[in-house]
Amino acid sequence: MSEDIPNPAQNSVVEGSEGVEAKDSVVLEDSSAEEINASIDPASPIDNEARLLQLEQEHSALREEHETLKSQYMRIAADFDNFRKRQSRDQDDLRLQLTCSTLSEILPVIDNFERARQQLDPQGEEAQAIHRSYQGLYKQFVDVLKQLGVAPMRVVGQTFDPNLHEAVLREPSELQPEDSITEELQRGYHLNGRVLRHALVKVSMGPGPQSTSDSGDQSEEEAKNSDSANSDVQLSQEID
Repeated sequence: MSEDIPNPAQNSVVEGSEGVEAKDSVVLEDSSAEEINASIDPASPIDNEARLLQLEQEHSALREEHETLKSQYMRIAADFDNFRKRQSRDQDDLRLQLTCSTLSEILPVIDNFERARQQLDPQGEEAQAIHRSYQGLYKQFVDVLKQLGVAPMRVVGQTFDPNLHEAVLREPSELQPEDSITEELQRGYHLNGRVLRHALVKVSMGPGPQSTSDSGDQSEEEAKNSDSANSDVQLSQEID
């Protein structure tokens, strides 16, 4: 049985190849380390300042863009809020205009109800029953108007106001001062503080020009009497 005898030359070749491989690995490790060191080596101070300046410029640009977008957002939000409020006001105004237009058409019916109520004079039992039914219907009508915010004006004895009243007649009055309302010809109405219909009224002119003319006539007569008295005195003096 033959034993394998190691060949020294072969062993040297193997050792030499392993040494070459080890040397190559050392060279590779050195080169990779150099590359890593080159990549990690800090840049020069000039490059650092340039990079810092670039980052500051980018940061400033981003901040300006952020402020611009923020101001645009706030302006759009404010415009939308104003638009929403304006739309709400316009809807309220439109609703009020439609209500005023509808009620203005109904007010003449109320006037006719009031005229008929003033003229009714029930005598018999049947007429009184009809009158009570009429009063109940009129009261229901008035209650509906109150629920809608309609209120009548009370004008007699008040000072004339063109924003609330419409003067149809002006007449002198000894009892009422000037520009005072003496009579209501057609009732006016408010709708939630807004004039729904102006009241047609009769306005006092005060005592009037007649009394002033009378006082002027009286003063003229007194002057004439005083002149005649003075002339009589002068004539008596001349006679004496």
